[in-house]
Amino acid sequence: MKTLFPAARISDQPNARAMTNGNGTHGSAGKNGSNGSASIAERIARALPTLTPAHQRMAEYVLGNPFRAATMRIDEFADAVAVSVATANRFAHALGFEGFPQFRAELVRGFEATLAPVEKLRTELARPATVAEVFAASLEEDVRNLEASRRALDAETCERAVEAILAAERIFVVGFGASGFLAGLLQHGLDMSCRTVISVSGAGGASTAARQLFKLQPRDLLIVIGFPRYVYDTVAIAKRARSHGAHILALTDGPTSPLAPLADIALYAQTGRQLSANSDAAVLAFIEALCGAVAYRAAHAVKAAAEMTDFLLPWLHGAPPGQGRDAHEPREPRRDAAAEGRAKAATARRKKTSPNAS
Repeated sequence: MKTLFPAARISDQPNARAMTNGNGTHGSAGKNGSNGSASIAERIARALPTLTPAHQRMAEYVLGNPFRAATMRIDEFADAVAVSVATANRFAHALGFEGFPQFRAELVRGFEATLAPVEKLRTELARPATVAEVFAASLEEDVRNLEASRRALDAETCERAVEAILAAERIFVVGFGASGFLAGLLQHGLDMSCRTVISVSGAGGASTAARQLFKLQPRDLLIVIGFPRYVYDTVAIAKRARSHGAHILALTDGPTSPLAPLADIALYAQTGRQLSANSDAAVLAFIEALCGAVAYRAAHAVKAAAEMTDFLLPWLHGAPPGQGRDAHEPREPRRDAAAEGRAKAATARRKKTSPNAS
């Protein structure tokens, strides 16, 4: 079967970035040196007096919708402003670019991380494939993610992470977006091995999470979860907690993550994916590995598991007779048909022997 998502696209180095030049840009795309470092807005401002009415309409669209324009092919852009493809290409020339591809590359600059999933999806959807091939390729992609994460494990960092979790008086877990669901699963996985684990990624959002984290004490641990595209609130809360002296463990994708420099300990999971921003399955597997390591090192882990299971028996389907939920629910007294019959007969005899009986 052909490979839909080539293995080479997933870097063994976490969070691989595009190469840039010294000033953080991707170099000149223009045909004229004076425009090499100019932004799209600056180019439009300089060229505006000489632009045709159609080109001015296109310029207004770009300035008003820079992100949307950056995601469009030339035919989509032309349709959006009701011009021909040739006119769209001439617009790029009017701004000093060799053609529309160079114009779009410049427009994308600054949106690279945000647009990466869109571009990957666009590329993969252009490849002919059956649904079964997409299924198989997606599973293969997660296998590669997990193998890359396994190879990148640092023994000392893993030890420090587990020790910090077990030593914490309370553990607060935070993540937003898809990481909010993962935060709940991490809380669930650590709950059996730790004293108190609280997920603050609830319905109240970042402000409610911040109110909870205001209660952080020196012996507590904050675990932050964030992967590209990083949610601003996660980073902001980590910065705030850090400024107040919180101990932080980060689950993220690599040293270039905005969460990495804020953390005392950082664990990195490879999460590359072609048809979405990240592989949540790869992160979940990493979380389960962390929870397994904590359970392995926790004192009285078996005793705690047995006690929790015993406590949960009333809510477990298929529990042994007398142990399931039905054992804890009130039951109606058993009806004895023979006894009811004898009682009715005695009542009838009393009626017959009564002085008032007719």
